[in-house]
Amino acid sequence: MLFAASATLASCGGKGHAPISSGERFSTAGDVVEDYRLGVGDRLRVSVYREADLTGEFAVGADGNVALPLIGSVKALGRSVAEFSREAQARYGDGYLREPKVSAEVINYRPFFILGEVETPGQYPYTIGMTLPMAVATAKGYTPRADRGTVRIMRLGAADEEVYRASPGLRIYPGDMVRVGERFF
Repeated sequence: MLFAASATLASCGGKGHAPISSGERFSTAGDVVEDYRLGVGDRLRVSVYREADLTGEFAVGADGNVALPLIGSVKALGRSVAEFSREAQARYGDGYLREPKVSAEVINYRPFFILGEVETPGQYPYTIGMTLPMAVATAKGYTPRADRGTVRIMRLGAADEEVYRASPGLRIYPGDMVRVGERFF
């Protein structure tokens, strides 16, 4: 009787059940970290070769652009750092500088958030290649009541949380809201 009830519960589908541990959020040991896409809240160091007045640190604003000296707003939202650099270089080369050389690097990534059954929930800086164990360690570990089997993640800009199996290869992205639930017993 107990086995039949367990089988019935296990076969129930629907929202709220953890999906199979696969897909773009799950990495393996040999995975290369994907190309990072810029977003609101990222800080960049932009260097224009031989132009100290144009070189500096700049933030991606709420409109998704970076305001650079002389050329104004350059779209950053959703672009890779290389794409952003090429656009800035092309804009500087369009009547402002002769053969400009522009490079950019991210110096601060937008944060991720971790809530629920971790010792110190809150906002934390993101690092490239972050996984669930790294995020939990950043928040000083699980509480004794934590559900270590599943985790809920809301992607930046998404309307709903998704439930995932808590696995060492579960990727966390910048802007993610990670919620560790409480176990039932």
